[in-house]
Amino acid sequence: MSLVVTGATGHLGRLAVSALLAKGVPADQVLALGRDEERLAGLAALGVRTQRADYGDRASLDAAFAGAERVLFVSGSEVGNRLPQHHNVIAAAKDAGVQLLAYTSIANADTAGLTLAVEHKATEEAIVASGVPHTFLRNSWYLENYTDQLPTYLQHGAVLAAAGDGKVSAATRADFAEAAASALLAEQPAAVYELGGAGFTLAELAATVSEVTGQQVAYADVPAAELVATLTGAGVPQPFAEVLADADLGLARGDLYVAPTDLETLLGRPATSLADAVRAAV
Repeated sequence: MSLVVTGATGHLGRLAVSALLAKGVPADQVLALGRDEERLAGLAALGVRTQRADYGDRASLDAAFAGAERVLFVSGSEVGNRLPQHHNVIAAAKDAGVQLLAYTSIANADTAGLTLAVEHKATEEAIVASGVPHTFLRNSWYLENYTDQLPTYLQHGAVLAAAGDGKVSAATRADFAEAAASALLAEQPAAVYELGGAGFTLAELAATVSEVTGQQVAYADVPAAELVATLTGAGVPQPFAEVLADADLGLARGDLYVAPTDLETLLGRPATSLADAVRAAV
């Protein structure tokens, strides 16, 4: 089987390549794509084939997808510019006769009110319209979105957000990557997987950080406008601060909450827990 992983030089894509190899896929059956030649060289060290490809360069995608049977399509990172890039990937996959296009989307993409969900929903619709056989891997938040902020939480003694008591079904990148690999290899993958771990509130996040580190951390819920002001005051660019605040509002609505069933099914085990992820980060 000829498998292609796009965006393989990013965190999720690289982990997906490693997961495919861990599942016993011969390295010569995996083609890892990316824009960064240096990072591609690092992937080549794993034994997989590598090729430079850019979502904005249709010719590079056509060359990369030639002979591909299944493609893990990791969504682009350029928020606001993803849709035309994604259309290139979809068109190249269709022309190449790809038998399965597995797209990494966002939780509840068809109903979520998140700003980040707009391009994902449009991409899903474009894939359906193309007629390419597909599966949508609708990932909730990464646990790393929180564990990477541990130094800030501990410095200020607070988790500052505008999420109210909403629950998020966050999971580790490694778990999402392993699930993607399983879906790519499945004989009959589902049309949609809503993927996430056991849900938790940000107050529960703060309590877990306190328990694991022994340092008291509390959840401070603030209005979205105040959160944006605080983030920009700390040096976060205004557009990104607004996206983060919008994500918190979506979390409060339940946009990032899903049952853990689909992820557990693809993993064959429970997802990594919040407590274990915090311990590993500490």
